[in-house]
Amino acid sequence: MACNYNTINCPCTYASCSRHGKCCECVAYHRKRGEAPGCLFSKSGERTYDRSIENLYRDYKKSC
Repeated sequence: MACNYNTINCPCTYASCSRHGKCCECVAYHRKRGEAPGCLFSKSGERTYDRSIENLYRDYKKSC
């Protein structure tokens, strides 16, 4: 599978991460840890740096 690099449009604010903008690597890393990548969160949810599935659910429910 080819991994697309998205460094220009990556919404994650953790820019010093070695996976920043490398979507395939980022998703694989967070999935392995039972987390969600920052790009799935709202702007305010992403800034908490809490990548737990529970926090993603809370963030999603706030936006509904």
